[in-house]
Amino acid sequence: MLTLPETVDVHAKAAHAKATLSRTPLRLVVSAMLAGMWIGIGDVLMWSAAGPLHVDGNPFEKLVAGSVFAAALTIVVFAGSELATSAMMILPLGAVRRTISWLRAGGVLLGIFFANMLGAFAFAWVIIQTGILGHGPAGEFAVDTLAGKIAHTPAELFWRGVMCNVLVCVAIWAAARLKNEVAKAVIIFWGVLAFIASGFEHVVANMTTFAIGLLSGGDVTWGDFATNMTFVGLGNLVGGAIVIGFAYAYVAGRFSRADAAGAEALVEEPEPVVANAEADFASASSR
Repeated sequence: MLTLPETVDVHAKAAHAKATLSRTPLRLVVSAMLAGMWIGIGDVLMWSAAGPLHVDGNPFEKLVAGSVFAAALTIVVFAGSELATSAMMILPLGAVRRTISWLRAGGVLLGIFFANMLGAFAFAWVIIQTGILGHGPAGEFAVDTLAGKIAHTPAELFWRGVMCNVLVCVAIWAAARLKNEVAKAVIIFWGVLAFIASGFEHVVANMTTFAIGLLSGGDVTWGDFATNMTFVGLGNLVGGAIVIGFAYAYVAGRFSRADAAGAEALVEEPEPVVANAEADFASASSR
């Protein structure tokens, strides 16, 4: 298992790899669109598997929903793609350790965020064409999920977003410390189960939920979508960057800029251009 200081530096290198990938913007966009699709698949899987339980009011609904949604982040990690919520922890750590600038960190994060959204909308259009959510328990669960997100106040959305990314990013953080792929998958499973079963808000998962409602003519407006993206996104940023990233960097004694030589040493070995946060830590932590 990596030490805490080593884990900070793994993520700082991952931030540099993201910045490198952003020099070929189309490749970054495609990678992030794939992540938007994988998270969308988690939504559809959750509605399909837990829909009958939701309709019946079964108390095991949240447990089943969280268990199956874990497939989404697991695929993102092991297949490799750029996800905004994990980037919210990794890119600020790179800026703190001076492997990238704060300006570059912000620019890359925004690029990943909107490319995730593009992937989610493309995926949502395909799902609408399949008709699998047009009727039955899965469709009812999807409609109720969207209605619930619209009903939340901005403050509720923000704090649910904070808690969601605390759990997502602690799973990413802990997985970076581990050298065994099975162990990585297990910690990711528990982090995702916790946030779904608790009812917290993940901005990328919400992209697909709202996209299906908007594209299918559901009872939702673009204003509802913008409100959710803004407050959940800000909450996810606070949860990932501050509660997990900055807090663990401080505990590890790495909450400061590396000097010029130290920053250069962190990135002296070029990462593959197709690198992403999850693949970066998987390879680095197994060395």
